[in-house]
Amino acid sequence: MEGLTAVHSRIAEIQNRILTFASASATSTSATSTSAAWASAASAAGLTGTAATTATGATATGAAATAGSGLEDQAVAAARRYLGVPYAWGGTDPSVGLDCSGLVQRVFADLGIDLPRTSSQQATAGTPVASLAEARPGDLVFFDNSPSRPGIDHVGIYVGDGKMIAAPQEGDVVRVQDVGTPTVIRRALPASAPASTAVAAPGAGLAGVPYADLFTAAGARHGVDPALLAAVAKVESGFDSSAVSPAGATGLMQFMPATAQGLGVDAGDPASSIDGAARYLRQLTDRFGSTDLALAAYNAGPGTVARHGGIPPYAETRSYVRKVTSAAEAYS
Repeated sequence: MEGLTAVHSRIAEIQNRILTFASASATSTSATSTSAAWASAASAAGLTGTAATTATGATATGAAATAGSGLEDQAVAAARRYLGVPYAWGGTDPSVGLDCSGLVQRVFADLGIDLPRTSSQQATAGTPVASLAEARPGDLVFFDNSPSRPGIDHVGIYVGDGKMIAAPQEGDVVRVQDVGTPTVIRRALPASAPASTAVAAPGAGLAGVPYADLFTAAGARHGVDPALLAAVAKVESGFDSSAVSPAGATGLMQFMPATAQGLGVDAGDPASSIDGAARYLRQLTDRFGSTDLALAAYNAGPGTVARHGGIPPYAETRSYVRKVTSAAEAYS
């Protein structure tokens, strides 16, 4: 028994060190990590070999999923793709907004798993989990938040370390938050997933794309999808690090001189330019709450987006957002 206790203690130590690494490197409500970032954390924890890709937390208080099965990691990675999507009551379309059960249904659909539409229906799916201490990443945590109306009315996806991803309420966005005390916990994930439902590692679709390694590394550092960074570079400069626009923007990611100076970016250096773009997109996403608005601000300026209260009514900017989003989907 003493040997078994030592093994469990070591596992907990490794998990905590990896979680600490993820939290320290996360700076926003939307983020993913690459296998390289995971490997760095694993190395720091004393592990060797190749690990399954795990998405990192995207808030200062967020935490990555506790190391678990491949399907558990896939579920957490799929959920993190929707960080920053606005809450919308009855919402099932992430381009418009999601409510709590709409988020859960969408994430599990991404894994090839059908779930009912409402949280009360979802609370009957799968098998029960006795307590939060026994919960695994990907488990569903349910709540009865309305004493005047008994019954399940909220759901989140457990990601480990007492955290969940959920669409909280009107005026908020999908984010990582404390679980608290759930009313019901259910395990809806099967024991294993068909190979066809596996969630690809961030950056896996960038094979053959110029500067793919730089996009992947910068995305891991700043919590930005590498595919989005590659898409911005494609639309901005066609991957030309010497490009200069008629307005005076320069380099791979097309920074205006004042913006580059403010970020401390050498626009002509691809590594510096990509890292600066990742930091800038992270800042814009944090400020405006969605990827589309961050892209609009990247193109038209944050002041313009703030003044219009959304994507400005400029054909160029709206076309830019569509082009980058489409390219990012192709690279994902």
